[in-house]
Amino acid sequence: MNTRYKRLAAAVAVVVLAGCAGSAQQQQAAVDLDKMAADMVKASFRSQGIAKVERVTEIDETLKACNAADVAGKPLDPALAKRFEEANLKTVKWPSDGKYLGDWKQGENIAQSGRGMTWTDKAEAVNGGNCYNCHQISKEEISFGTIGPSLYHYGKIRGVTDPSSAAAKPIVEYTWGKIWNAKAYNACSNMPRSGHMGNLTQEQVRHLMALLLDPNSPVNK
Repeated sequence: MNTRYKRLAAAVAVVVLAGCAGSAQQQQAAVDLDKMAADMVKASFRSQGIAKVERVTEIDETLKACNAADVAGKPLDPALAKRFEEANLKTVKWPSDGKYLGDWKQGENIAQSGRGMTWTDKAEAVNGGNCYNCHQISKEEISFGTIGPSLYHYGKIRGVTDPSSAAAKPIVEYTWGKIWNAKAYNACSNMPRSGHMGNLTQEQVRHLMALLLDPNSPVNK
Protein backbone atom coordinates (compact mmCIF):
# COMPACT_ATOMS: atom_id res chain seq x y z
CA MET A 1 0.00 0.00 0.00
CA ASN A 2 1.55 3.33 -1.02
CA THR A 3 1.93 6.31 1.30
CA ARG A 4 -1.12 8.21 0.04
CA TYR A 5 -3.44 5.27 0.61
CA LYS A 6 -1.96 4.64 4.04
CA ARG A 7 -2.70 8.25 4.92
CA LEU A 8 -6.26 7.88 3.66
CA ALA A 9 -6.78 4.71 5.72
CA ALA A 10 -5.42 6.48 8.79
CA ALA A 11 -7.74 9.42 8.18
CA VAL A 12 -10.71 7.07 7.97
CA ALA A 13 -9.76 5.64 11.34
CA VAL A 14 -9.55 9.16 12.75
CA VAL A 15 -13.08 9.93 11.56
CA VAL A 16 -14.42 6.76 13.19
CA LEU A 17 -12.63 7.33 16.48
CA ALA A 18 -13.29 11.06 16.58
CA GLY A 19 -16.95 10.41 17.36
CA CYS A 20 -15.88 9.67 20.93
CA ALA A 21 -13.95 12.92 21.17
CA GLY A 22 -16.64 15.41 20.23
CA SER A 23 -18.51 16.59 17.17
CA ALA A 24 -16.18 19.52 16.39
CA GLN A 25 -13.17 17.23 16.07
CA GLN A 26 -15.21 14.74 14.08
CA GLN A 27 -16.33 17.41 11.64
CA GLN A 28 -12.77 18.68 11.16
CA ALA A 29 -11.55 15.13 10.58
CA ALA A 30 -14.27 14.67 7.94
CA VAL A 31 -13.24 17.91 6.22
CA ASP A 32 -9.59 16.80 6.20
CA LEU A 33 -10.57 13.40 4.82
CA ASP A 34 -12.65 14.97 2.05
CA LYS A 35 -9.72 17.17 1.01
CA MET A 36 -7.32 14.25 1.08
CA ALA A 37 -9.66 12.13 -1.05
CA ALA A 38 -10.16 14.99 -3.53
CA ASP A 39 -6.40 15.52 -3.80
CA MET A 40 -5.91 11.80 -4.43
CA VAL A 41 -8.50 11.77 -7.20
CA LYS A 42 -6.93 14.81 -8.87
CA ALA A 43 -3.48 13.22 -8.64
CA SER A 44 -4.52 9.72 -9.75
CA PHE A 45 -7.05 10.43 -12.51
CA ARG A 46 -6.87 12.43 -15.71
CA SER A 47 -9.37 13.88 -18.13
CA GLN A 48 -9.62 12.11 -21.46
CA GLY A 49 -12.07 12.76 -24.24
CA ILE A 50 -15.45 13.81 -22.83
CA ALA A 51 -14.72 12.14 -19.47
CA LYS A 52 -13.51 14.94 -17.22
CA VAL A 53 -12.03 14.65 -13.72
CA GLU A 54 -14.34 17.49 -12.69
CA ARG A 55 -17.26 15.08 -12.86
CA VAL A 56 -16.05 13.48 -9.63
CA THR A 57 -14.17 16.36 -8.00
CA GLU A 58 -16.66 19.21 -8.40
CA ILE A 59 -19.91 18.31 -6.65
CA ASP A 60 -22.72 20.58 -5.55
CA GLU A 61 -24.00 21.40 -2.08
CA THR A 62 -26.67 18.70 -2.14
CA LEU A 63 -24.20 15.92 -2.90
CA LYS A 64 -21.71 17.20 -0.33
CA ALA A 65 -24.35 17.17 2.41
CA CYS A 66 -25.65 13.72 1.45
CA ASN A 67 -22.13 12.29 1.27
CA ALA A 68 -21.37 13.70 4.72
CA ALA A 69 -24.57 12.19 6.12
CA ASP A 70 -23.67 8.84 4.59
CA VAL A 71 -20.19 8.93 6.14
CA ALA A 72 -21.72 9.81 9.52
CA GLY A 73 -24.23 6.98 9.17
CA LYS A 74 -27.12 9.32 9.87
CA PRO A 75 -29.99 10.57 7.70
CA LEU A 76 -29.86 14.13 6.45
CA ASP A 77 -31.53 16.64 8.76
CA PRO A 78 -35.19 16.88 7.57
CA ALA A 79 -35.16 20.68 7.40
CA LEU A 80 -31.96 20.64 5.37
CA ALA A 81 -33.30 17.89 3.12
CA LYS A 82 -36.43 19.94 2.43
CA ARG A 83 -34.33 22.97 1.51
CA PHE A 84 -32.25 20.94 -0.93
CA GLU A 85 -35.36 19.37 -2.47
CA GLU A 86 -36.93 22.79 -3.02
CA ALA A 87 -33.72 24.06 -4.62
CA ASN A 88 -33.48 21.04 -6.93
CA LEU A 89 -37.15 21.30 -7.89
CA LYS A 90 -36.44 24.80 -9.20
CA THR A 91 -33.90 23.35 -11.63
CA VAL A 92 -36.42 21.06 -13.36
CA LYS A 93 -36.99 22.12 -16.96
CA TRP A 94 -40.54 21.26 -17.88
CA PRO A 95 -41.45 20.46 -21.51
CA SER A 96 -41.18 23.67 -23.50
CA ASP A 97 -44.24 22.75 -25.59
CA GLY A 98 -46.24 21.12 -22.79
CA LYS A 99 -45.83 17.67 -24.36
CA TYR A 100 -44.79 15.13 -21.74
CA LEU A 101 -44.98 11.82 -23.61
CA GLY A 102 -43.13 10.61 -26.67
CA ASP A 103 -42.76 7.13 -28.15
CA TRP A 104 -42.60 4.25 -25.66
CA LYS A 105 -40.72 2.05 -28.16
CA GLN A 106 -37.89 4.56 -28.26
CA GLY A 107 -38.20 4.86 -24.50
CA GLU A 108 -37.61 1.13 -24.11
CA ASN A 109 -34.45 1.35 -26.21
CA ILE A 110 -33.19 4.21 -24.06
CA ALA A 111 -34.00 2.33 -20.84
CA GLN A 112 -32.11 -0.74 -22.00
CA SER A 113 -29.01 1.14 -23.12
CA GLY A 114 -26.26 1.87 -20.64
CA ARG A 115 -23.92 3.41 -23.19
CA GLY A 116 -22.56 6.92 -23.00
CA MET A 117 -20.32 9.52 -21.36
CA THR A 118 -17.15 7.42 -21.43
CA TRP A 119 -13.85 8.73 -22.78
CA THR A 120 -14.33 6.75 -26.00
CA ASP A 121 -17.70 8.38 -26.77
CA LYS A 122 -18.06 11.45 -28.92
CA ALA A 123 -19.45 14.58 -27.30
CA GLU A 124 -22.42 14.53 -29.70
CA ALA A 125 -23.19 10.82 -29.09
CA VAL A 126 -26.63 9.95 -27.73
CA ASN A 127 -26.57 8.48 -24.21
CA GLY A 128 -28.63 5.62 -22.88
CA GLY A 129 -30.73 5.79 -19.73
CA ASN A 130 -29.36 2.59 -18.13
CA CYS A 131 -32.69 2.22 -16.30
CA TYR A 132 -32.55 -1.59 -16.15
CA ASN A 133 -29.40 -1.31 -14.08
CA CYS A 134 -31.56 -0.28 -11.10
CA HIS A 135 -35.19 -1.14 -11.95
CA GLN A 136 -37.41 -3.88 -13.25
CA ILE A 137 -39.49 -2.36 -16.03
CA SER A 138 -41.25 -5.18 -17.86
CA LYS A 139 -42.15 -8.75 -16.92
CA GLU A 140 -40.14 -10.07 -19.88
CA GLU A 141 -36.90 -8.72 -18.44
CA ILE A 142 -35.18 -11.45 -16.42
CA SER A 143 -32.08 -9.49 -15.44
CA PHE A 144 -32.37 -6.11 -13.74
CA GLY A 145 -31.04 -4.17 -10.79
CA THR A 146 -32.84 -3.82 -7.48
CA ILE A 147 -31.33 -0.59 -6.15
CA GLY A 148 -34.51 1.13 -7.27
CA PRO A 149 -38.11 -0.11 -6.99
CA SER A 150 -39.81 -2.14 -9.69
CA LEU A 151 -41.46 0.10 -12.30
CA TYR A 152 -43.55 -2.67 -13.81
CA HIS A 153 -47.17 -1.47 -14.06
CA TYR A 154 -45.97 2.01 -13.09
CA GLY A 155 -48.81 3.86 -14.79
CA LYS A 156 -51.41 1.13 -14.27
CA ILE A 157 -50.92 1.01 -10.48
CA ARG A 158 -51.33 4.78 -10.36
CA GLY A 159 -54.55 4.71 -12.36
CA VAL A 160 -53.16 6.47 -15.41
CA THR A 161 -55.41 5.33 -18.24
CA ASP A 162 -55.20 8.61 -20.15
CA PRO A 163 -51.92 10.50 -19.55
CA SER A 164 -53.39 13.64 -21.15
CA SER A 165 -56.27 13.86 -18.67
CA ALA A 166 -56.44 16.36 -15.82
CA ALA A 167 -56.65 13.48 -13.33
CA ALA A 168 -53.29 12.13 -14.49
CA LYS A 169 -51.52 15.50 -14.40
CA PRO A 170 -50.02 15.19 -10.87
CA ILE A 171 -48.47 11.78 -11.65
CA VAL A 172 -47.29 12.92 -15.08
CA GLU A 173 -45.58 15.99 -13.67
CA TYR A 174 -44.07 14.08 -10.75
CA THR A 175 -42.66 11.43 -13.10
CA TRP A 176 -41.11 14.05 -15.36
CA GLY A 177 -39.57 15.85 -12.39
CA LYS A 178 -38.27 12.60 -10.92
CA ILE A 179 -36.51 11.63 -14.15
CA TRP A 180 -35.17 15.14 -14.70
CA ASN A 181 -33.85 15.68 -11.17
CA ALA A 182 -34.62 12.95 -8.64
CA LYS A 183 -33.22 15.04 -5.79
CA ALA A 184 -36.19 17.38 -6.14
CA TYR A 185 -38.24 14.72 -4.33
CA ASN A 186 -35.59 12.92 -2.28
CA ALA A 187 -32.51 14.98 -1.49
CA CYS A 188 -30.22 11.99 -1.14
CA SER A 189 -31.72 9.83 -3.85
CA ASN A 190 -29.28 7.49 -5.61
CA MET A 191 -31.13 7.99 -8.88
CA PRO A 192 -29.16 9.94 -11.52
CA ARG A 193 -30.34 13.49 -12.22
CA SER A 194 -30.69 12.57 -15.87
CA GLY A 195 -32.02 15.83 -17.29
CA HIS A 196 -30.37 18.19 -14.82
CA MET A 197 -26.90 16.75 -15.44
CA GLY A 198 -27.39 16.61 -19.21
CA ASN A 199 -27.26 12.82 -19.39
CA LEU A 200 -30.52 12.74 -21.34
CA THR A 201 -32.16 15.24 -23.66
CA GLN A 202 -35.69 16.55 -23.23
CA GLU A 203 -36.81 14.34 -26.13
CA GLN A 204 -35.31 11.25 -24.48
CA VAL A 205 -37.10 12.05 -21.23
CA ARG A 206 -40.36 12.25 -23.20
CA HIS A 207 -39.76 8.75 -24.57
CA LEU A 208 -39.03 7.36 -21.08
CA MET A 209 -42.21 9.03 -19.85
CA ALA A 210 -44.16 7.18 -22.54
CA LEU A 211 -42.56 3.89 -21.53
CA LEU A 212 -43.77 4.40 -17.95
CA LEU A 213 -47.18 5.96 -18.56
CA ASP A 214 -48.52 5.00 -21.99
CA PRO A 215 -51.25 2.33 -21.49
CA ASN A 216 -49.94 0.60 -24.63
CA SER A 217 -46.42 0.27 -23.25
CA PRO A 218 -45.31 -3.21 -22.12
CA VAL A 219 -44.76 -1.63 -18.70
CA ASN A 220 -48.52 -1.33 -18.23
CA LYS A 221 -49.63 -4.56 -19.89
